[in-house]
Amino acid sequence: MYEPIELEIFNQLLSSIPEEMGSILQYSSYSPNIKERKDFSCAVFDEKGQLLAQAAHIPVHLGAMPYSVKTVINRKKLSDGDIVILNDPFQGGTHLPDITMVAPVYINNDLIGYVANRAHHSDVGGMVPGSMPLSTEILQEGLIIPPVYLKKRGILQNDIYQIILSNCRTPWERKGDMNAQIASIERGIIRFRELFKKYTYEDFFQKKEAILNYSEKIIRTNLKELEGKSSEFVDYLDDDGIDEKPIKIKVKIKIEDNNLIVDFTGTSNMVKGCVNVVEAVTVSAVHFVVLSLFGENVPHNYGCFKPIKIKIPSPSLLSAKFPYAVAGGNVETSQRIVDTLFGAFSKIIPEKVPSASSGTMNNISFGGYDPFRKTYFSYYETIAGGMGARPNKDGLSAVQTNMTNTLNTPIEAIEFQFPIRIINYSIRKNSGGKGKYRGGNGIIRIYKALSNMNVSILSDRRKFAPYGLFGGKKAKKGKNVVIRKNGKIIKLKGKCNIKLHKGDKLIIMTPGGGGWGS
Repeated sequence: MYEPIELEIFNQLLSSIPEEMGSILQYSSYSPNIKERKDFSCAVFDEKGQLLAQAAHIPVHLGAMPYSVKTVINRKKLSDGDIVILNDPFQGGTHLPDITMVAPVYINNDLIGYVANRAHHSDVGGMVPGSMPLSTEILQEGLIIPPVYLKKRGILQNDIYQIILSNCRTPWERKGDMNAQIASIERGIIRFRELFKKYTYEDFFQKKEAILNYSEKIIRTNLKELEGKSSEFVDYLDDDGIDEKPIKIKVKIKIEDNNLIVDFTGTSNMVKGCVNVVEAVTVSAVHFVVLSLFGENVPHNYGCFKPIKIKIPSPSLLSAKFPYAVAGGNVETSQRIVDTLFGAFSKIIPEKVPSASSGTMNNISFGGYDPFRKTYFSYYETIAGGMGARPNKDGLSAVQTNMTNTLNTPIEAIEFQFPIRIINYSIRKNSGGKGKYRGGNGIIRIYKALSNMNVSILSDRRKFAPYGLFGGKKAKKGKNVVIRKNGKIIKLKGKCNIKLHKGDKLIIMTPGGGGWGS
């Protein structure tokens, strides 16, 4: 047995590795999406591929990155100095813009673990700039990268590198961001080795197991208080962008033998549009909810997830198969899974669960030729909304919630680098739901195109408003509008690919959060 202070020091040393990896990745990256919005995650794993520590980056990567690591372990024989790259959602990825790198960590020819990072790249090819299209199959969404060596024994595999760069619209930006990922991986390896040298082999592996067991024990202890309780909930995505019909997500939860059983039986089948998700994304959403409700002051690692048993119909919306489109599922369906799970838990632990937050990442991609800089450009961002009201206080306004943890892109950064002018960036007043505690307000963001460009929008909660709880009112739904240069107003669907001409304006009004209590 170890003293608690010993394990806490060990855990903090572990956690510092992905935190430093994230700093290296952010400050050496090229694109605003990574440098400004911090749309990336870093993590360290043990020799079995079990998560040891992950920096507080992007929740949607939480349960998904271990799938990438396990895929790499199963498909590749890794040597010291190797880095494997992948983005294939059906081989451990989430959606194509999320590029993952995985590397082993060796000391004296002994494998001690792995380091990995994942970054959302603002273009990886496909039918539209930004690689977040309203698509009907994954082949339209961009370059698919199976697990391949980017570095072999420390030597860059330039052929693979050039294939990736040749299949995107902004290769200089991709090169800068991928180099930043490589630098992050290499720093992680250095720090992991330094940590290992502080302990003997036996002590290191025993402390590692003790940390995993501690996290599992705390989660099981919290679940024990709810033993025998069960609940169901249903929520809907607006549509898939192709058909107008709503898409059902149903969940039943049950606490049994200190395990949480999560059953998505009854959820819609795979759909034509791009809101399908692979199993890894569904697992990420479940893990996020569990850690939100039960994981306070608990080391976030593989041990937290051992008490969770997940049943996902396969194939289905939540366990899609090739070649179904998945670009929007990672960002939109993941949010609705969280809303559905919180709705179910609200019937069991009402004192802990907030009303629905905005429930959409409001994904916007721009791309085209920049006549001022005389080069092509591609840009992607998400826009915040309102947080759902909480059981004891109002929701926050204009914040990223649940499965997204990215930051705001400053107006200055957008206008400096792209032919876009931000006309209005403000809080959308009175968009939060009323109640004893009010939901947070959404955002109004108005873009003016300074050149012709293609735009892709993947958003939700344009038909089904974020729900309130216990008498709290629904929030306002989101809206997407284009005002042409001649003054013509066009109301857009929640998911669409459109063209903006010089002088056109795009208005995005994001949903608020639901109210809590009457």
